[in-house]
Amino acid sequence: MLSAKSLFQEILAHDESFRLFCSIAAGGEAQGGWENGRIAALVPPSQRALAPKIARHGADEDKHGRIFTALLRKRGLTPVPVPPETDYTMLLERNGIGLAHDRLSRDEPLTERDIVVYLAHSRVTEQRASEQMELLLRHFADHPDIGRAVRMISHDEDNHLAYTHEELLRLAAAGHGRLIARTLRACALAEIRVHRDVSLAVMARMGRILGWPRARSALLAAGIHAVYVYERLAGWHRMVGLRMPEHRDALGGPAAPARGFA
Repeated sequence: MLSAKSLFQEILAHDESFRLFCSIAAGGEAQGGWENGRIAALVPPSQRALAPKIARHGADEDKHGRIFTALLRKRGLTPVPVPPETDYTMLLERNGIGLAHDRLSRDEPLTERDIVVYLAHSRVTEQRASEQMELLLRHFADHPDIGRAVRMISHDEDNHLAYTHEELLRLAAAGHGRLIARTLRACALAEIRVHRDVSLAVMARMGRILGWPRARSALLAAGIHAVYVYERLAGWHRMVGLRMPEHRDALGGPAAPARGFA
């Protein structure tokens, strides 16, 4: 049976596929930690109140990277280099989404427009992260090895998504509504392309590691393309709407420690 649960079970059960899965996840989270840390340091004076929340976001991402690395260590494994075609963060930047790394590497304050771009990018990518962790939570919340990690990370991703909704609504009320709407749409359409390409690359790698027959790999690829078609036609709209979250000020305190992991 070809289901999300059976697919993940197969990946988690094999050391080399698990190694690749955790390495890709850890690399992306660490990159997100660096980006948020730099943005927090460069926030313009008009948005200085945001800096602690952005720093908290970065601390959460760093924590997630350490969790995935700890999961590898628990099985006696070490990370592997992330194949470029599976590097979601790098590919988003190449597609012009978010703030470029060369911009963040300079010690020049960001503008309010930069903060809008950052938050719109985060709103879209955190939607994806929240949904992916919700899927893992549904199937593996009680898993003996990864259950606690999944619950912890899923909770954080939901907080990140709530924070982006609240802050974008605040900025929209301050007169940035058109820029926010335009940026969200561009980010969403680019993200679904990158997500399709990364999904195809990851599944191709997993297929080689796990020795999947061509028919199975072809079926998985067809499913990924079908999801992309749906998202291109209609599904992207879920990534651009804004509503005030029930959990207000979701990143208003310090990051929760990753007890038992790092």
